[in-house]
Amino acid sequence: MDLKELLRKDVMIMDLKATTKEAAIDEMIANYKKHDVIDDVDLFKADILKREAETSTGIGDGIAMPHARDKAVKKATVMFAKSNKGVEYDALDGQPVSLFFMIAAPDGADNLHLQALAALSSLLINPQLVAALKKATTPEEVQELFDQAEAAKEAKEKADAAKKADNTSSESSQHKGFIVAVSACPNGIAHTYMAEAALKEQAEKLGVEIRVETNGSEGVKNRLTADEIKRADGVILAADKKVEMPRFDGKPLLNRPVIDGINKASELIQKVENGEAPIYHADPSEAGNSDSNTAEEKSLWSRVYADLMNGVSHMLPFVVGGGILMALSFLLENIVGPKSTTFLFLNGIGNYAFSFLIPVLAAYIAVSMADVPALMPGFVAGYMASQATASFVHSNSPAGFIGGLLGGFIAGWVVIFLKKACKNIPQSLNGMKPMLIYPVLGLLIVGAIMYFAIDPIFAVVNQAISTFLTHMGTGNAVILGALLAGMMAIDMGGPFNKAAYAFAIGTFTTTKDGALMAAVMAGGMIPPLAIALATTIWKNKFTKAEREAGLSNYILGAAFITEGAIPFAAADPLHVLTSSVIGAAIGGGLTQFWKVNVPAPHGGIFVSPLSNRPWLFLLSVILGAIIAGVIYGIWKPAPKTEAK
Repeated sequence: MDLKELLRKDVMIMDLKATTKEAAIDEMIANYKKHDVIDDVDLFKADILKREAETSTGIGDGIAMPHARDKAVKKATVMFAKSNKGVEYDALDGQPVSLFFMIAAPDGADNLHLQALAALSSLLINPQLVAALKKATTPEEVQELFDQAEAAKEAKEKADAAKKADNTSSESSQHKGFIVAVSACPNGIAHTYMAEAALKEQAEKLGVEIRVETNGSEGVKNRLTADEIKRADGVILAADKKVEMPRFDGKPLLNRPVIDGINKASELIQKVENGEAPIYHADPSEAGNSDSNTAEEKSLWSRVYADLMNGVSHMLPFVVGGGILMALSFLLENIVGPKSTTFLFLNGIGNYAFSFLIPVLAAYIAVSMADVPALMPGFVAGYMASQATASFVHSNSPAGFIGGLLGGFIAGWVVIFLKKACKNIPQSLNGMKPMLIYPVLGLLIVGAIMYFAIDPIFAVVNQAISTFLTHMGTGNAVILGALLAGMMAIDMGGPFNKAAYAFAIGTFTTTKDGALMAAVMAGGMIPPLAIALATTIWKNKFTKAEREAGLSNYILGAAFITEGAIPFAAADPLHVLTSSVIGAAIGGGLTQFWKVNVPAPHGGIFVSPLSNRPWLFLLSVILGAIIAGVIYGIWKPAPKTEAK
C-alpha cells in the first residue's frame, strides 16, 4: 500500500488552531468525521482517550501520535496536523507538540494497511525528516518529504544488506556485540515499529548487531530463533503488553516500557553490553508465562489490582448473562406462573450461571498470579467458599464472595511457593511439576487453608453481614446506599467502581435481596445522564463534538453503561467527577430511603419493571442526574475563544 494513500492530503491540517490537548484531539476527530474517515465520533474519541490514559502519545521532540483501532474507522488513515503555536499535550519530555499524526485503523485492518502504518511510524525517528516537516507549509510538501524519506530508507537497507553479505567472513573473525530485542505496545500500531527502528538505528551507531522481534497488529514478526537468543549478549524487552518470556530464561534482560525503546534505545543497548542487565529466570514448566519473574516488577498494589481485575473481568459475563435471564424469569413469572416451563427454564439457567460466580472469580485471580497451574486449586477454593461447609464452626452461611476472593489469592500464593520450592529439582523430574506436584500439593494445601481457616471464619463474617443488612435501619441503609453509589461514580470502571459493584453482587448472591443492586445501578447510571443533561442545557460551554457525545449519553446512562462519561471525566476530572459523585450518592441514598429493590445486576431502565418500586427507582435516578447535571453545567467554565 502506497504511503500517499494512507497519508491523505485532503485530511491534513496545516494550521491546527487548538492550544490544549483536549481541543487538539477534538479538532482532529472532527476533521476525520468531516472527511468520512470515521462514523462514530464518541467511540473513536473514547478509544483515543483510553490510549492516552495508558501513556501519553506525545513521544517527545514535538511529536504526538494519538491512535485508535476500532469499528468506528471506515478506512485506515493517518492525519498529519501541524500547530504553529505548539500544544501543551503532556508529552513525555514536557515540551509542546507541533506535529501530530492521528492514526485511525479499522478494527479489521488488513496486512497492507498495517504494514503501511508500521513503515510510516518507523520513519518518524529520522530527525532530518522531523525538522523538515516542521517547516512544511503544504500537504504536497508533506507527502514529498515522506516519499524522499522512504526512498532513502529503502536505499540504505539495500546497501546494508549488500555490505553484510560482503563482510560476513571478516566479521566472524572479530567480536561484535549482539543483542536481541522485542518491541510491543497494546495497540501495536505505531510505537511497536518506532521502537524497532530506534533500536536498530542506535545499535548501528554503537557498532552492535541487533535482531528485533515486533509484536504488533500484524502479530509476531521477525520471531527470534532459539539460536539467536542463545548467542545474544542480552535481551531488551521494550513492551507494554505480555510477550512470550520463558525462552529468555538465564539471559541478561532489561524490561522497559515501549516508549523507552524509542527515546532511550542507546542507553538500553549500552546497559546490556556493559553487563548491567539483571538475569531473568523462568520456570521451565510454564510455557507462555508472562514477565512476572523479571527483576523490574510492578508495585505490590499494581499486581494485586491486576490480579483482582482478572478475576472480576472473567466473572462479569456470568453476572450479566445469568442475572439478566434470571431477571427476565421474574418478569415472566407474573404472566406464565411460577411452575411454568418458561419460568423454570430461564430462572434455572440464571441460577446455574450465578453458581459459578465465586469459583470463576477465585480461579482467575489465581491464574493471574501463578498461571495455569493455579487454575484448579483456585477454582476449588472458590467453590468451597460458595458452599456452607460442615466444619467445626456451625453456620448455614458459606464464606461467600469475600472468602472466594481470599481463596483466589491464597491459591495463587500457594502455587507460587510450590514453584519456588521445586525450582532446583532435577531436570528429569520437571514433567512431574505440572502433572503431579502442583495439582496434588496445591489442592491439598489450599483446601486445608479454606476448610480450617477461611470457610469457618468468613462463614461467620458473611452471616453477620447478611444479618446486619437484613435488619439494617433506614438511616444506615441510606448511608450505605449513598456510599456504594458514590463509589460507582468516583472512577467509572476503576477499583472503587468495581469494589462497590462486587460488594452488591456478593450481597445479592448471598441474600437474594436486590436493594444494594438498586443503589449501585443508580450510581452507575447518573454520571452519563448528568453529562447528557449538562450538554443539552449549557450548550455554549461544550464543543459540537461534546454535544453530540452528550446526546448518546442519554442512551448509555439509561442502559447503565457508565463508560459514556469517561471521555468527559478524562478531559475535566475535577468538575465531572465531583458533580457525578454528589448526584450518584444522592440517587443511591434515595433508593434505600424508599426501600427500592432491583433483582437484576444490569440493564438500567430496561430492568426497572422488575423492581418492587419501579417509579421510585426511576425518580431516584432522575433526581440524582438533575442534581449532578446542574452542578456540572453551572460549575464548568466556558471555553476560551481562540484566535482564528
